[in-house]
Amino acid sequence: MGRVTERRRVIRVREGSAGARPDTLVVEEPLEIRLNGKPLAVTMRTPGDDFALAAGFLVSEGVLASAAELANIVYCAGATDDGANTYNVVDVRLAPGVPVPDISLERNVYTSSSCGLCGKASLEAVRTTARWAPGSLPGPGVRLTPQTLSTFPDRLRAAQRVFDRTGGLHAAALFRPDGELLDVREDVGRHNAVDKVVGRALQEDRLPLSSCVLMVSGRASFELAQKAVMAGIPVLAAVSAPSSLAVDLAAETDLTLVGFLRGSSMNVYAGAHRLGLDEAVAGS
Repeated sequence: MGRVTERRRVIRVREGSAGARPDTLVVEEPLEIRLNGKPLAVTMRTPGDDFALAAGFLVSEGVLASAAELANIVYCAGATDDGANTYNVVDVRLAPGVPVPDISLERNVYTSSSCGLCGKASLEAVRTTARWAPGSLPGPGVRLTPQTLSTFPDRLRAAQRVFDRTGGLHAAALFRPDGELLDVREDVGRHNAVDKVVGRALQEDRLPLSSCVLMVSGRASFELAQKAVMAGIPVLAAVSAPSSLAVDLAAETDLTLVGFLRGSSMNVYAGAHRLGLDEAVAGS
């Protein structure tokens, strides 16, 4: 929609010399997500892929799991007092027969670290709502080498087109174990970037993503680990650190969790067997 970046005047100081120049900034605007016409959540995001973002958010909330459960997503006209469409409000309509969760001001949201739940309750919430825990997926499962995984950060960075212009966006990408890049999305929020790639997969009826690796540009929080589990993704890799609760969730669900993935170096916090490292660890 042409609203991903904006130009602003800045004063640039370099080696003691100051001068005015235009700068490109990433756009940040609120997106209100409604479910069957009722307000559900508001997130700050970079405009673009809004329908995918909403769909991915509902996957992480345990509301959606397949394209057949989604009727449609539309922008809400008349979102302001004067009736204008801001393109900042979307309404998600579920298919007939899909249960609609209870929506209230006291709604059970366990996706953010500010939800007020203790760690044990957060883990239990994901465990009881996840349709595809990585350890319970059928088939031989994902296997990849540390050497292949080590190439993902540079490939993710190379695909971040808007980051090159602004320096202010997170990114999430889906890879195949052989290194094929399937999709990459950018957003001012790392959780939104993940929702966008998961939402696109749902729209294309590709869930669960049981043969994919999720690569993120920042840290691996509990929220991102939860989103991976809810989408059936068996491997989550991040260039920065995981949180303790993310590691706990990975261990609970058999999610392979890799942090500090930089060059050929990485820390494997859970699920080492998918990288062929379990025997090496056992023998050390």
